[in-house]
Amino acid sequence: MKREIIKTLDGSTTIRLPEWDECYHSKHGAIQEAKHVFIKNGLSLFEKPISILEIGFGTGLNAFITFLEAIRKNQKIDYVGVEAYPVDATEILEMNYAEELEALEFHNIFEKMHKSEWNQKGEICDQFSLTKRKQFFDEIDDFEIFDLIYFDAFGYRVQPELWSTEIFQKMYNSLKPNGVLVTYAARGVVKRSMIAVGFTVEKLAGPPGKREMFRAFKNV
Repeated sequence: MKREIIKTLDGSTTIRLPEWDECYHSKHGAIQEAKHVFIKNGLSLFEKPISILEIGFGTGLNAFITFLEAIRKNQKIDYVGVEAYPVDATEILEMNYAEELEALEFHNIFEKMHKSEWNQKGEICDQFSLTKRKQFFDEIDDFEIFDLIYFDAFGYRVQPELWSTEIFQKMYNSLKPNGVLVTYAARGVVKRSMIAVGFTVEKLAGPPGKREMFRAFKNV
């Protein structure tokens, strides 16, 4: 499938798949979306050391921003990113996240994340460990390991199977009691799938270019 690098409206880059008319991040602003959905409405709920599961590691933007937050807050984070189809190294070189986040001193960390071995836990720094798992989402079988899930799969329009009740059951099982899942999505069919497996779902204001998003809680 053809892939192209584009700039989003906040100046940060993403990958676009023309055949699907789908991007890895919001065309209205990749960095703005990541900060709003995953940091403001997810990570900010936690102060203690936590474990995070990301569904769709992709370009590593969410992981990199989370690393920067770990440094800023001196918070210990164990991060697991699941990706079935890793991004090519040449595409990673075109991502401008360190520059746009005014974090050029950590550009080597972004590169280190992508050079780290798949399926092996690595210490990025004292506050941040990373495990990249090359895995299909329906193969996930973790049980009560994670405090927070970043659900950042391709949209329901192009891959509805990634938003099924079966997948959200795996997400629910993966979370510790009182764990949280955040996603940019706000479709009714997605909410119904979340509720069907036991999540309590709330609708929040979305990132730029999107009216709403979901946050779900495992209240047990």
